[in-house]
Amino acid sequence: MKDKILNSKLILLIPAYWACLFDEIITIINQSDDYWKGDLSKANEGNPIGAFFMANHTSGLYIICGLWLILIAIIGYKLSNRKLKIFALFVLIAHSFGASTWLSQYYGFWYAIIFILINSILFIEFENLYEKRVHEK
Repeated sequence: MKDKILNSKLILLIPAYWACLFDEIITIINQSDDYWKGDLSKANEGNPIGAFFMANHTSGLYIICGLWLILIAIIGYKLSNRKLKIFALFVLIAHSFGASTWLSQYYGFWYAIIFILINSILFIEFENLYEKRVHEK
């Protein structure tokens, strides 16, 4: 299974998935107790789509996250090499930004900076693996 993923063009999406999952988890963790007890007006989310889902049901965040993760894979699979790189980098940057707002607000500036550094390193390393795969074909 590992070799199949490493030889797939979707390898480039691994850093994007990491940032996306981290963003989603930190969003879930930092919701207030009142929100989880059913006061949907206490939903705290900067993304208007996510905020809409969260304002309608406490499981809304899980639904939109699941749909987005599936959509990332579908879009990534259908894109050409150059467009895949752009999309993967876009998802990585967008979710790095989203997660960094939580990190800086609740944990401190340096946590956000370290998270962005880790994501940058991950992208370069997986992009190198991706390029090796492309040139081996």
